Amino acid sequence: MKTTTIRPLEDHVCFSTYTTVHAIQRLYQPTLTAHRLTYPQYLVLVALYATPPRAVTVKTLSTQLNLSTGTLTPVLQRMTQAGLITRHRNPQDERSILLTLTPQGTATRLALNDLPDLLTAKGGLNQSEWAQLTQLMTKLMTNLTR
Repeated sequence: MKTTTIRPLEDHVCFSTYTTVHAIQRLYQPTLTAHRLTYPQYLVLVALYATPPRAVTVKTLSTQLNLSTGTLTPVLQRMTQAGLITRHRNPQDERSILLTLTPQGTATRLALNDLPDLLTAKGGLNQSEWAQLTQLMTKLMTNLTR
């Protein structure tokens, strides 16, 4: 008869990932709140800033952030109302919406450029460990989202 070893909670990478993500969001929250942003809105700013001045479709951004368009649309509506992004119909395809950062959105993104430094400072990892962690997390994310 085969003996099965039951893994304790701390041996589940999904648990450590889940709690780490929440800890990062709590660490970022005071700064994001000061800029009247949510974490998903911050991610939108980061993604859109990486592609200026080119407009990005909602579908492209949805894929890049791994968020459904149903989840992303209300985020984008609030960001448009706040003056951070513009949304307009794609002249080549009336069914798609193009997104661009406004000057205010660009300024907000630049103001938050050092936000990841909070994580680096508190994370207790050296530069090599950060590089390795980033590489492994990217590999895991890529493999799981295929």
